[in-house]
Amino acid sequence: MKKLFLCLVLLILNTISAFAQEVKYTVSRNGWDTETLGNHRAIVRVNEAAKAVAVTIPWRRRDLLPEEKAVIVTDEKGAVINNTYRGVINREYGEIVFEPVSGVGRYYLYYLPYKSGGRSNYPNIGYLKPEQAAAAAWLELVNNDPNLPAATAVVTELQAVDELNSFYPMEVIATAAETQALLKANEGQPFLVFPEGRVFPIKMQRDLPQRWIKAKLNSFSGVAGQGEFFTFQLGVYALQDIAGVEVKFSDLKSGSGAVISAASFNCFNTGGINWDGKPFSKTVNIAAGNIQALWNGLDVPATTFPGVYSGAISVSAAGKPIRSIAFTLNILNGLKADGGISEPWNMTRLKWLNSTLAQKNEVIAPFTPLVIKGDSISLLGRKVMLGKDGLPAQIQTFFTPEMTALVAQPKNILAQPAQLLAETAAGPLKWQTKSVSFKEKSAGTVRWEALNTAPGLAMQVEGAWEFDGFAAYTIKLTATEDVSLTDIRLLLPYAKDSAKYMMGLGQKGGVRPENFKWKWEVATKNQDGAWLGEVNAGLMYSLRGENYARPLNTNFYLQKPLNLPPSWGNEGKGGIRITESNNIVTANNYSGSRMLKKGETLWFNFNLLITPFHTLDTDWQWANRFYHRYTTADEIKATGATVVNIHHANAINPYINYPFIEHEKMKAYIAEAHRQGLKVKIYNTVRELSNRAYEWPALRSLGHEIYSPGKGGGYSWLQEHLGEDYIAAWFVPELKDAAIVNSGMSRWHNYYVEGLNWLVNNVGIDGLYIDDVAFDRATMKRVKRVLTQGGHPGLIDLHSANQYNKNDGFNNSAMLYMEHFPYLNRLWFGEYFDYEKNGPEFYLTEVSGIPFGLMGEMLEGGGNPWRGMIYGMTNRMPWTTNSDPRPLWKVWDDFGMQGTKMIGYWVERNPVKTSRPDALATVYKKNGATLIALASWAESDVNVKLAIDWKALGLDAAKATITAPEVTNFQTGRAFKPDEEIPVPKGKGWLLIIK
Repeated sequence: MKKLFLCLVLLILNTISAFAQEVKYTVSRNGWDTETLGNHRAIVRVNEAAKAVAVTIPWRRRDLLPEEKAVIVTDEKGAVINNTYRGVINREYGEIVFEPVSGVGRYYLYYLPYKSGGRSNYPNIGYLKPEQAAAAAWLELVNNDPNLPAATAVVTELQAVDELNSFYPMEVIATAAETQALLKANEGQPFLVFPEGRVFPIKMQRDLPQRWIKAKLNSFSGVAGQGEFFTFQLGVYALQDIAGVEVKFSDLKSGSGAVISAASFNCFNTGGINWDGKPFSKTVNIAAGNIQALWNGLDVPATTFPGVYSGAISVSAAGKPIRSIAFTLNILNGLKADGGISEPWNMTRLKWLNSTLAQKNEVIAPFTPLVIKGDSISLLGRKVMLGKDGLPAQIQTFFTPEMTALVAQPKNILAQPAQLLAETAAGPLKWQTKSVSFKEKSAGTVRWEALNTAPGLAMQVEGAWEFDGFAAYTIKLTATEDVSLTDIRLLLPYAKDSAKYMMGLGQKGGVRPENFKWKWEVATKNQDGAWLGEVNAGLMYSLRGENYARPLNTNFYLQKPLNLPPSWGNEGKGGIRITESNNIVTANNYSGSRMLKKGETLWFNFNLLITPFHTLDTDWQWANRFYHRYTTADEIKATGATVVNIHHANAINPYINYPFIEHEKMKAYIAEAHRQGLKVKIYNTVRELSNRAYEWPALRSLGHEIYSPGKGGGYSWLQEHLGEDYIAAWFVPELKDAAIVNSGMSRWHNYYVEGLNWLVNNVGIDGLYIDDVAFDRATMKRVKRVLTQGGHPGLIDLHSANQYNKNDGFNNSAMLYMEHFPYLNRLWFGEYFDYEKNGPEFYLTEVSGIPFGLMGEMLEGGGNPWRGMIYGMTNRMPWTTNSDPRPLWKVWDDFGMQGTKMIGYWVERNPVKTSRPDALATVYKKNGATLIALASWAESDVNVKLAIDWKALGLDAAKATITAPEVTNFQTGRAFKPDEEIPVPKGKGWLLIIK
């Protein structure tokens, strides 16, 4: 291999020359097949015909171990050249010898080829390994021909398949020699600061970009408009381990004496306003050899006089010398009316991260202001009486069993007051209580405190109840002396007739078991509480600790599960027992024995949620007909639908959870839809975020605040530009849209709320379609407020894939999202819900939404239309080929469903009952006519007789007719006599009209 050795020696010499010159970085106009060739290539020019040419590619790669990845060589027409040989391959350059089979001309060397694996929407690509495919004869020729040219090819361009995939300039690494020269020039410095504008976001954490090798270290200048939110970066390169990095700003002053206050600056990486509206600070530590991007914003006042303003920025770290950067900003004449928000590529919307928009807990319709009388709290359809200990003594609801109206006579949820018991070997300690002390009485929130004492213990109870029925309890238990306890437990004694059903703690929605036991298993189970209730009365509770952090959901629970609450879990001793005795159903939430030392504190926190939230709006259900696909407004209008959901991955909303890039197209579409009398809702949620988001580098710079930690992998873009420490989420192959999982509660929720506000006011959206939820109820309230501002409809419907599986921690979708239900208009539950094998109790509690004041639709397999109709549900068109509710919509219109009274099979006084417990009937009653929805859960075909209370229906049995209208794909038309048996096929039913 002497000849090859000579070639490679010459290549090394050429490498030195190549690095001394700037290589042109370009983006392809026409692209190529990335699935076989990858996203990056070197374009090589061969200047003379030869059997072999050698080339050095100065690729300056950010990926690790390039020597373990293949290089594919093709000619200009795409023919693969197998006769290749690899020399030195490292991150700085690669040496390749190949046979230029097509003679003089262009050749392509693809240096990150990969093969896709996994599922289409969850790919996990692997990079191809080097293979020696060269013919032995060619290798021999190259080795022995003394006249063979050694180096007759040059790299003319380094090219990415498109702009998104380009590494230039911030992911083009500096060489080791360049880096060492920089270090030598700054020997003894603990860190360096590279000021960088917003045009080139910092993307690498462990490599210096080539761009910085000749950059100015101590000064920065920029240009901004009046009123603009101007962003810029400070790249801190740690030469030693540094801790407690801080950024301080001076006032900016112009030559004329005008001043921009230092208070107008902020650094997003060192603090801000959290999702809950509270200020917070962050500690920034940087390990030696790493780069930390510090993103900063300057809110230029609109009244700022044009001119050049100067000041200084200091960057400090604990125990290290301060570095000062001269800062100059030229303020142009011309007001940025929206602060530059309409130019998100300038990172102007980073300002939204610290937004407090819609944080004030103002009452949201249809809810009503809280009314406090003595120790009682009244809210829409519900009432709470507090005991002297601060815990609920009674909770009542005022909903009819039909769920369509309120009544004066309450239904008790509790059989006895709730209690937190602390027990010793001698028995429960008796609390000495004082009266409740109210700290806040407002329309939206009531807060109180109660102090309780017992021998050896002090219990401080703080509670807050809100207008939608949610309560948060914080119980601080402090030992006033050493005390040995056999248990500390919360007793919630439900009235039996308000605890017929149960959901949660590993139980699918259905009839409550008579005796139930449960233990904490947070590593695999997303379970911390339960809902017990009836259709018109219920109470959900969840046990929380001071270490609570919202876990991930929807496929990702196991990667960020619940934290075990220290007090409730008690190192595995805690659990829950639900038992029934003497018409009392007691939820015994125990924590087990423990020894408390004097001064030791435990937190027994929990949340409560009273159901239902409001009455059913059945007329809204009949009138608002959803169409779930992007197509023309004319086509949707022709179906009879009234609301269109614009999913992602289409022309006007292409990128998941980032609906801003094609907003002009979306605005035009919505304007046309409004002209057609349609409302438009868009897909947008918080759980994962498209890699097309302009702000992703800034969000990554915040550590794990916005993006969840993870094992990486996934689509090629993620691996090539993020590298590691992320969770790959949904991927759309057609658009190459690769999402990254959000971390949970964060400032991204502030951005989300502001983004929705912008979409309402600038694009005209009528609401949201939310595909599972990864934010809390406080954010949902903010969302509802901005969506309904100024009389906007603010429609929200929620879809969930059934969370009762291993990857989601065996939770119930309704449990997981119940805190959001007060603000929804419809449910779509959902993927993986089994409408055939689950009974009516499951439909009622987990799918229909009725016990919570909601109504819904079915998804998986098109649902079961017969069973759905007894809950007022259809499927949603045109999600699947068999999702066509138009035949049922026609029945609604022909019968006249508007104004009917829905009386479900669960109502004891339902005027139509069946002869079988496994065949159920729901009545839709109006003057002079009744529609009966009949559905069977029997194991086989059955015959059913109806027992009709004619007086309750307001009909004369002697004159009444019972007909089954013809309904396409549902039933054939026929008539029945009032006393005739009705044949019901297995799993089906009828729609019957009595006149």
